Amino acid sequence: MSAFKAYDIRGIYGKDFDKETCYKVGYFVGELLKADHILVGRDVRLSSPEIHESLINGILDSGRDVYDLGLCTTPMVYYATVHLDADASIQITASHNPKEYNGLKISKKGALPVGGDSGLKELEKMCAEKEIVKKERGKVCDYSNVKEDYIKYLSSFVPSLETLNISIDCSNGMSSLLIKDVLKGGSIKYINDTLDGSFPNHEPNPLEEKNCAQIKEETLKNKSDVGIIYDGDADRVMFIDEKGRFIQPDYITAVLGYYYKSLGLSGRSLVDIRTSRSTTEYLSEIGFEPTIWKVGHAFAKVKIREIDAVFGGELAGHYYFRRDFFNCDSGILASLLVLSVVKKLKDEGKTLSSLIESIVKYSNTGEVNFKLENKDAAINALLEKYKGENPDKILDFDGYRLEYKNWWFSVRKSNTEPYLRIVLEAKDKELMDEKMAEINAIIKQFN
Repeated sequence: MSAFKAYDIRGIYGKDFDKETCYKVGYFVGELLKADHILVGRDVRLSSPEIHESLINGILDSGRDVYDLGLCTTPMVYYATVHLDADASIQITASHNPKEYNGLKISKKGALPVGGDSGLKELEKMCAEKEIVKKERGKVCDYSNVKEDYIKYLSSFVPSLETLNISIDCSNGMSSLLIKDVLKGGSIKYINDTLDGSFPNHEPNPLEEKNCAQIKEETLKNKSDVGIIYDGDADRVMFIDEKGRFIQPDYITAVLGYYYKSLGLSGRSLVDIRTSRSTTEYLSEIGFEPTIWKVGHAFAKVKIREIDAVFGGELAGHYYFRRDFFNCDSGILASLLVLSVVKKLKDEGKTLSSLIESIVKYSNTGEVNFKLENKDAAINALLEKYKGENPDKILDFDGYRLEYKNWWFSVRKSNTEPYLRIVLEAKDKELMDEKMAEINAIIKQFN
């Protein structure tokens, strides 16, 4: 079953998995997680209704009850899992992937993620090998009214918007369901703000800058203080500064540090293995000592609890909140905290770009993707060369990060897509380009 991944179940619906897979997941997930009732939500993808029906039938035939949220964002499922004290939850979504994809994000009590090493591998085996014996059917309970509680919860983080000019791209995804009820006042221009699982305007992946062309244009046209773009299920968010420039998402982790520092807080923060030194050095300076860890929500949500971090962030635009959101990620919540920062800056006669420029001290490639058949051989070749250059530090989880005095790079295999991913950062652009050319030449030998 190729749809069972490190973080969730995901793939092209009808090819990598089908409604029979979803029925089996529904049937066995309660046994796996010892759950008497399972909360279910779904995004707007065209295949989601069929998956929703099959998944729920599997749960009911196992004798367990369903708490049905209906259409919702992924963070709303996390909120409801805690709010309703649900035994387990499943969100039907493929997050930022193209329209032909879909998937299932599974959590247990407390919104703790179920990943490859925490239950998904066992669930895959159960679906492949165990016999289904239908039991007395459970019942479905309609919990779609949780949406109103969730809106109230998010609204408690909204700053005064009267002085702000904001542009927002909902990517025709699930943020469209909530955002206009959360943000009141101010001058807000929305685009792609209708739910449409065919994603007619651009793919719901704002990490690819081509998908940000519209929001960049809108931000400049509207003379906005900030542009905001959510992904398909609203668990991720990216930002455009007032000059129409895309802000690398790991720099926003530093902005969140600025927000919590303004509240008088300090403590630990969590970042992933690809995070810029600009961010980690800034967080250290303001009192949020960073811990570098693996990429992905299934790992981050466990680690943030373990180290008792106030917040965390990833290069992919996931932001986690121990203090404010049950250790989970929320694109909308992250955007509200950033709006608080933008308002504070504007009140002081400053801009978002000026804050970012004060944080960024190095030249960074961003994440560069190489589509490769022999990824392991390419990684080994990189390690053979660069370990010989006596790195100051080597991190060897979730790929590798090799650090030197004036530069560093990370290399890792994607857990969800057929790519080798490189991030490289150096003291200046000349050194960055030189090192990236070296690495590019090595990798191309295996293309």
